[in-house]
Amino acid sequence: MPKSVRGINLRKNKRRLPKGVIHIRASFNNTIVTVTDIRGQVVSWSSAGACGFKGAKKSTPFAAQTAAENAIRPLVDQGMKQVEVMISGPGPGRDTALRAIRRSGILLSFVRDVTPMPHNGCRPPRRRRV
Repeated sequence: MPKSVRGINLRKNKRRLPKGVIHIRASFNNTIVTVTDIRGQVVSWSSAGACGFKGAKKSTPFAAQTAAENAIRPLVDQGMKQVEVMISGPGPGRDTALRAIRRSGILLSFVRDVTPMPHNGCRPPRRRRV
């Protein structure tokens, strides 16, 4: 197969996506925003680290807002109108990332908190003696 045919970037195909799911993973150190279609295939993603924030700046609300805006930008070009938002984790970027999605003009069908909660599962590690 010639090199010119093989080098076509198939990842950035322009499909019309009317509906999608935005997953926000807000940890204490970073915020990751992933956009999928309704089948769960990733359309675009961004994180505070990928936006150029390093160290303690990754865990700020402003970094989460920037990550959400960068992840949403390709969606508007692909014609996405309606999204569901799944928020996971206790980090500082939860609310700010959601506000950035609201501001983008995409209609939110519902917002769900999918943070895993233990029903008194694992035994915690022993207490530290200092």
